[in-house]
Amino acid sequence: MSFAFKLGVSVIALTASAGIALAQDASAFWAEAAKPYEGVTLHGVTESTPPSNYIKDVLAPQFEELTGIRVDIETTSWDQMYDKAIKDMEAGTGIYDMVYIEQDIVYAYLSRDFLTDTTQLLADNAALKSPSYDESQFTTFAESFRGENGHLYGIPVEAFIKPYLYRTDLFNDPEHQAAYKEKTGKDLAPATTHEDYLAIAQYFTEWGQANGGELWGTTSQSHTGHPASWYEYVETVLPTFGVYNWGIDAENNFAATVGSGGRMNSPEAKEAMRYVLQLRDLAPPESVQSTWTETATTMAAGRAAQGMIYGENAAWIASDENQSRVVGNIGVALPPMSEGVLEQAQAGEGYVGYYDGGAFGIPITSKNKEAAMLFLEFIAQDELQADWAVAGSRITNNATYEDPKVQELDGKLGGYFTMLKDQGAIFGGAPAYPFHAQLREALAPIYYQILTGQIEADAGVDQMAQKAEEELTALGYRQ
Repeated sequence: MSFAFKLGVSVIALTASAGIALAQDASAFWAEAAKPYEGVTLHGVTESTPPSNYIKDVLAPQFEELTGIRVDIETTSWDQMYDKAIKDMEAGTGIYDMVYIEQDIVYAYLSRDFLTDTTQLLADNAALKSPSYDESQFTTFAESFRGENGHLYGIPVEAFIKPYLYRTDLFNDPEHQAAYKEKTGKDLAPATTHEDYLAIAQYFTEWGQANGGELWGTTSQSHTGHPASWYEYVETVLPTFGVYNWGIDAENNFAATVGSGGRMNSPEAKEAMRYVLQLRDLAPPESVQSTWTETATTMAAGRAAQGMIYGENAAWIASDENQSRVVGNIGVALPPMSEGVLEQAQAGEGYVGYYDGGAFGIPITSKNKEAAMLFLEFIAQDELQADWAVAGSRITNNATYEDPKVQELDGKLGGYFTMLKDQGAIFGGAPAYPFHAQLREALAPIYYQILTGQIEADAGVDQMAQKAEEELTALGYRQ
């Protein structure tokens, strides 16, 4: 046995011993820190998504076994989640100890003092601070949940972009390549422009109808009574046409109309609306009842050749044979966009699509803040992240990118995690509007009328812009 080999074995042995010691120390911490709260039951509410279901089914039971603190996670629909959380916090009833805070609503919650300052909570309670918890372990997405004092008010649990997914088995099929070339004069490849995306969608829809009627050219998030469709327009499509922050100019008296200096009813915004309607007509019939969930199931069922799909669904669509018929046949690309949009995003002057995600926050009305903080620290540990990322396509900790499990899945996903890491900066979250929910509720009904044909597209966009200024005036933002 060579000296080098002996040294290698020694290093491995020491590393293993250190790992065991750290694991034992960690277990000892959770058991000791939880003693004052043993027997407590924590209640949380969140949306039923792959990342949140993983918390409920895997992480909560692990925490209970270590600490004796029970964690009941209620997973429900997106609208019910918000309704229950907000009503609880407004009434001060303290039903929930943890609530899911989406990146786009956190500013409204902070403006109403709904959330506990987790940074301060740990500073005031040294016995609660886990040796494995450090705010610097989070990706920059955590910055979305900091208050004006720089403190965290939410512990990130999911973060993902909304990329362009496409069927590699279709795009790489020589017969489709030849037929598309003959039809359009172009090579069949992931679209980089809206015109090419429409052409691909048209081709596959026509082919599908001529060959069994079970394939369409695109997904479409076009529910005629759910805010998901409005979000598809303002957060996914508008930015690719160069219209950012919903078309509102916050630096110019929150102008929305072109006449006031805004862009909500600009020519680009109207073109984007017409594009949405064209895609809807090239999508499966279930699209008029599709939210962010149903577009994913449509893609997984093999009913669409391409689509803009929330990244939290990418992993199971590409890898879970129990849920998906397109395993191994999913590619990932940037969204198609207008000329100049990519350059604006790279310069920090815009963004190419939606960067979403959320955190668990502790309501100020919770009666179990300290026990809830322990749970949030527990689920933030680096060593728990890889399996969670594989299950839910989400990454909140910097170390997760380098995990072998994540890198292996990245290959199956066509480089989705690599895109999240390297190009996440050119995607953008919702603008920091405390009036987010109020404006959504004011504008979405007009948008539904556009989708159902009750209002013509251009006129509907004009109405939304005018309604936005009226609502912002009533709320006191426009002077």
